[in-house]
Amino acid sequence: MKSYSSREVIKALKADGWYEVNCVGSHHQYKHPAKPGRVTVKDPDKDIPRATLNRIEQQSGLKFR
Repeated sequence: MKSYSSREVIKALKADGWYEVNCVGSHHQYKHPAKPGRVTVKDPDKDIPRATLNRIEQQSGLKFR
């Protein structure tokens, strides 16, 4: 299974319409104009752990496979 970097995940989020609303240290929070909630991504991170990527998928509705 392919591993994803934080840059790839952030690029996919922005392409789907998510925008950055907050940043605390290395944790960036993104919000979507139509979808509920926020998605937090640690940047920079070379390989995002599979469990973290699963949560990002659930929160954003995107699929990284």
